[in-house]
Amino acid sequence: MAQRMVKCVKLHKELPGLEEPPWAGDLGQRIYENVSQEAWNQWLNFLRMLINEYRLVPSTKEAQEFIANQMEQFFFGEGSAHPPGYVPIK
Repeated sequence: MAQRMVKCVKLHKELPGLEEPPWAGDLGQRIYENVSQEAWNQWLNFLRMLINEYRLVPSTKEAQEFIANQMEQFFFGEGSAHPPGYVPIK
């Protein structure tokens, strides 16, 4: 079976898409239709950093709302910002 291709809104090129919506609701569907697997992998790395830096508990409603907002910004907005004072590990 051929891979589903999308015009990725994050990387601005035609790339293989996701196999299924990665998030519930309209946001998940928009990501499925407009985000490549490569960009999704970048988001997962960014999400890991957010969870660690903000000490999020992903099962809580508050964390899920925060993650959804960050995801929206990462893919469709101005981009998601690193937490204040964040210093990447070298």
